Amino acid sequence: MVELTVVGSINLDLVARVGQLPRPGETIAATAFDRFPGGKGANQAVAAARLGARVQMVGAVGDDVLADEALVGLRAADVTLEVAHTGDTGLALILVDDEGENEIVVVPGANATVEPRPVEGAVLCQLEVPDAVVLAAAREASFFALNAAPARPIDVVPDLLVVNRLEHEVVSEGRLVAVTLGAEGAVLYEGGRQIARATPPEVAAVDGTAAGDAFTACLVVSLLEGRAPDRALSRACAAGALATLRLGAQPSLPTAAEVDAILAA
Repeated sequence: MVELTVVGSINLDLVARVGQLPRPGETIAATAFDRFPGGKGANQAVAAARLGARVQMVGAVGDDVLADEALVGLRAADVTLEVAHTGDTGLALILVDDEGENEIVVVPGANATVEPRPVEGAVLCQLEVPDAVVLAAAREASFFALNAAPARPIDVVPDLLVVNRLEHEVVSEGRLVAVTLGAEGAVLYEGGRQIARATPPEVAAVDGTAAGDAFTACLVVSLLEGRAPDRALSRACAAGALATLRLGAQPSLPTAAEVDAILAA
């Protein structure tokens, strides 16, 4: 079984459904409101666990009434928690329209207080925690994957870098670089040379909030399982598509069986 440590953010997502996303200065009425556990780190940890990995989550939540709610998905997925409690739990304010498009504002809270520490083995990070945390986690990792979101320059060259088109303009160095292209799929590069390209299955999207997290976790787990790069990329695209079919970040994350089934279909 693949073992993976995720070092990253843990949030509570506050999600409002709207007919269409508001324009600047516009006030609109929501059609529904929900609260879900979220945060890129936690989402990717839950996704990796559902895909069959044994996962440890390193991060922080607040010393407040929201902490347990933010951790419920990690606990349900049997992720081992190494989580500090300090300050306020991180929040994400999310609008999702009828086409599944979203707008997100993140309030870091306790995520900004995560303490740097070296981590051994396979490690996955994002950039919703301080740079020092990411650099420390990379130092002793045998395999280091970075989903560079939200994108900013950082002095590390990961074994696997996952970015979208815009993030790739800011962060581009990695031994393997996966660039996601939305509905067009994704491309995988090694040493600047394209080695794989994949497209996702067609689905009727409901909420794209965790699609990138599902893609990242599935690509990391698939590569660690020893799958060929083209096969790993296809699985990642399928996982990302499946994650758009249900509302909410962690509730939408697919299992390995669901990924295999949609690929077989």
